[in-house]
Amino acid sequence: MRSGCWPLLMLMAFSGAGWGAQPWVATDASGHLEYRTTDRGDRIVDFSYAGYMGGGVPLRKVPVVETVAPSGSDDTATIQAAIDRAAAHSLKNGIRGAVKLAPGTFLCSGSLTINSSGVVLRGSGSGEGGTTIRLTGEPHVAIVLTGKESIEEKGPAAHIVQDYVPSGTRTIHLDDASSIVVGDTIRIRRVATPEWVHFMGMDSMVRNGKPEVWIGNGLVTYRKVAAKKANELTLQVPLTDSYDRKYLPPEGAEVMKVEVQGDIEQVGVESLHVVAPAREVGLSEKLYRTMRMSGLRDGWVRDLVADDTTEGISLGGDVARVTLDGVVHRHRKTITTAAKPADISMGGTQLLAVNCRSTGDNEFYVVTGPRNAGPNVVLDSVFEGNGHIQPHQRWSTGFLVDNTQVPQGGIDLMNRGGMGSGHGWTVGWGVVWNSKAASFVIQNPPGAANWSIGNVGEELTQPMKRYDIQEQGPNLPMGYVESPGKPVLPKSLYRQQLQERLGAGASKALEQ
Repeated sequence: MRSGCWPLLMLMAFSGAGWGAQPWVATDASGHLEYRTTDRGDRIVDFSYAGYMGGGVPLRKVPVVETVAPSGSDDTATIQAAIDRAAAHSLKNGIRGAVKLAPGTFLCSGSLTINSSGVVLRGSGSGEGGTTIRLTGEPHVAIVLTGKESIEEKGPAAHIVQDYVPSGTRTIHLDDASSIVVGDTIRIRRVATPEWVHFMGMDSMVRNGKPEVWIGNGLVTYRKVAAKKANELTLQVPLTDSYDRKYLPPEGAEVMKVEVQGDIEQVGVESLHVVAPAREVGLSEKLYRTMRMSGLRDGWVRDLVADDTTEGISLGGDVARVTLDGVVHRHRKTITTAAKPADISMGGTQLLAVNCRSTGDNEFYVVTGPRNAGPNVVLDSVFEGNGHIQPHQRWSTGFLVDNTQVPQGGIDLMNRGGMGSGHGWTVGWGVVWNSKAASFVIQNPPGAANWSIGNVGEELTQPMKRYDIQEQGPNLPMGYVESPGKPVLPKSLYRQQLQERLGAGASKALEQ
């Protein structure tokens, strides 16, 4: 950590460490960020790597190569043909061109698919006088952005030799890094040993007399190598989880050099209004959905309004470095089942949702997927209704909710226990910063931490959710709650981290 005095303007903290503990993040006398660490060296992650091109880079402005006007009948094939023609253009600086939809209403009975790099689908605005895609026919996904990611191992396997790798670090030490060079992509694999699952308290969930399996076989994280010194690797992006060799196989976490191919890049969707029929349905029924992404890196969605799509935007586990800017979901009907839909589902890594809005009840506004490693960020957003921002299941890590409001609902970093199909501990190393909600459930997993800092709303305690057991058990440990009811400085953790890493003008990229 940098030396310097903790500023007096930072308010006293209440946490597991008690009153008067140093803030987990603050600025020193020279304006630089200071990070407090746990006894084992864990710190709040640098989330500034989330977003298009790894954060701090303006979204591309792509020239138009195709224009389509509404016909008054089904326009699916016509728009798709224009997308395919744009995809046939040669790449120039990673771009092929944009398909521009003229003002008016387009009827679409099928999905519009972009599966080539450098193609943008752009309307003429999401508001009055702009472009509307009206979904017709059987329920379907409005827009699909998809590549065909493949991962080839370039072995041999190495292993991390440290007894403990703290969350937030960029440095790992291997037993043999001779086959790895700067610029390589590595896969870090943690085996979910029975010892670790037991340590997490996730080996005793039962529903209807049957065990519920929490995590599966293990978790993987992909990182590029930024620097190398002998067997020490410095990673481009910090790790969002910790690795305790006590709960790993004897050889430690596996590190493998890999080659990732098949992703599409520099793809965007802009300035559109999507409308679906308003329906009261169960989540198991066929649904109208806003967008699905897979096999994609370095993409964006901006100025998109969706009315009455039951499910929103799903970013799969093979999606990275994507920004959602100004995405709005509005719902007139609610789901009829206990299982709830999500407006934004973050399954990948380095994902940023900024200036997003939702209006609707009985839903998740933002969720994370199973076993996904961040950093992932929700920033400057407002979600109205009795829904929740809530990492959803099976151990995501490195999730930040920053300067965001859920005034009638909740923000939860929690153990969902037997909910769903045994979701268990949903998140570790997550932060809710200077946000407002009716309630917060911030809980500390075994061997990990979650933070509530500068938030306004009721901080709740509760037990792990159980099924087949009337007695729910004791309340789980609260996360680190700092400055409850009183916002702290900096106003935005993400923006300050971005400025710290890339310079004073970096956050301006969010306004362009």
